[in-house]
Amino acid sequence: MKENYFFSQPHQPFFVLAFTNAIITMLLFMLSYKGVLTLTIAPSLFHAYSLIFLLFTPAFLGFILTTFPRFSNTEPIERSQYLSIFGLFLVGSLLFILGAFISATVYKMAIILTLIGQAWAVKILADIFKNSQMTDKHDTFWILVAMGLGLLSHLLYSLSELFGLGLQSVAIEMGIYLYLFLVAFSVAQRMVPFFSHCMVERKEHLLKIVVALLSLHILLDIIYPNLSFITDFALAFIIAKEILRWNLPFPNPNPLLWILHISLFWIPIAFLFAGMSNLTTLINDTAFLFLDIHILMLGFVFTILIGFGTRVTLGHSGNRMQADRWVKNLFIWTQVVVVMRLLTSLVSAWGYNFMVLFDISITVWLLMFILWAIRFFAVLIQGKKLS
Repeated sequence: MKENYFFSQPHQPFFVLAFTNAIITMLLFMLSYKGVLTLTIAPSLFHAYSLIFLLFTPAFLGFILTTFPRFSNTEPIERSQYLSIFGLFLVGSLLFILGAFISATVYKMAIILTLIGQAWAVKILADIFKNSQMTDKHDTFWILVAMGLGLLSHLLYSLSELFGLGLQSVAIEMGIYLYLFLVAFSVAQRMVPFFSHCMVERKEHLLKIVVALLSLHILLDIIYPNLSFITDFALAFIIAKEILRWNLPFPNPNPLLWILHISLFWIPIAFLFAGMSNLTTLINDTAFLFLDIHILMLGFVFTILIGFGTRVTLGHSGNRMQADRWVKNLFIWTQVVVVMRLLTSLVSAWGYNFMVLFDISITVWLLMFILWAIRFFAVLIQGKKLS
């Protein structure tokens, strides 16, 4: 093993932690949801917090702490800084899982540690943004805004847990739309057209409009559940129009591109499903088992995470930037994960027993991350060269 290779770049330890958390916490959620395990917190909160702040947040930090200095034309982040943040997330993840079994107090300690880690990361990004001499800071500004909103949602969730404010659902919805989606979309609208050699003129007000509609979505759901269908349809139209304007070369023979394209196409589809399901629920109280959130998170955020995560892992390890059969199958499998979760919600809405599909949807999720880990953990940890 190369000396200290595992910690030589931010994405390496953060990706390993994020993908390991994806496997462990999803397995625990399935067992708790089925009544096999009893946790100290509600399974739904365990599920939401672990995915937002223990899977996607470390994965995002691994990517952004690596690329944000490049976007800003500044020096890379010092190893001591990103390793300190990684340490907080590592200990926080271990305490979160332990606390879910033995003590709510330990679980709350975990939340505080990961909150501190996230705050530290946002402070580093804010300093980079401030010190950058770049004249065009549009993209880095919106990435920083999204990361800041993620910190705010984490803070709101933490205060609700510590002091019983009862705002966890608002914090989670904020974390999904104004954090996870916004970070992923802010990066995607910059990088996917660039990778695809589509040099289209940027629409300066696009992200302002998207943020305004996402904020209105959350507000409408606070005023009256499912009223957000209004903004869902608007977002589906606006983002579909924008993606079509980019004229992406799809279908594309390069899997490292078509996986990114597919993730983008899921955005308007997800918001269209959201608008239809929320409107239907508003009319006749049909329960869609969080169809709107899961299609957006799996179709777009999860898919693009695997796409970008694979690109970064290959590109920063000296491996050839190409997808072999293993990677192609992994990319195809991401869509199996999305479709299975979509079917689970639809079967639930039709009034049938969805538990078999629920088990299958989690199994394909677990298999996805296990297979990715088998292929790429040696690359991240040891710098392995793939054949």
